[in-house]
Amino acid sequence: MRLRITYNAPFTLTFTLICFLITLVNSVLYSESTPTPNTFTGTFFMVYPFGTAEMAFTNPLMYLRLFSHAMGHANWMHFIGNFSFILLIGPILEEKYGSKVMLLMTFLTALITGILNAIFFPNPLLGASGIVFMMILMSSFTRMRAGAIPLTFILVAFIYIGGEVYNSFKDDSVSQFAHILGGICGAIFGYVFGVVGDKKQAAS
Repeated sequence: MRLRITYNAPFTLTFTLICFLITLVNSVLYSESTPTPNTFTGTFFMVYPFGTAEMAFTNPLMYLRLFSHAMGHANWMHFIGNFSFILLIGPILEEKYGSKVMLLMTFLTALITGILNAIFFPNPLLGASGIVFMMILMSSFTRMRAGAIPLTFILVAFIYIGGEVYNSFKDDSVSQFAHILGGICGAIFGYVFGVVGDKKQAAS
């Protein structure tokens, strides 16, 4: 019996590869553990507060950064921490919803977290952590049906979102806001594409 490797989750694997290459390029070119505006990642893959030179409306890169920040990572540990979850959960979600829907949901989550972080918070934002939380909350909807709320969803929301609310009172460089917002996006997407989508499919 011959075994072959399959590209089983096109969006998840392509997204992982792109983020890997971005992290690799930045690590080769620069030695800083945290990207700055002058580094490769800091130039193209980091959201800054509105009003700064990097986020001026006349700066074309501002519009790229609003969603590309999800592809940049501060270092290899940051990358590994996020993609150990994405590579585990992503293929399951992609099998249920499809690659195009996963691309759309990832883009919207990145755009929403990017815009709101730039408006309300002074710290830069980068990394796929918001996407991770979106996937975690979405995964709890995979068995959800209309009129029923899975206990797993309640527990996941309590543990992950509640934990991020608690951590938001700590003075650190982690954007718990992006995690919380990513989780909220995942819950909404899971309901819209899962429960509502299943009802429409059953009615057709």
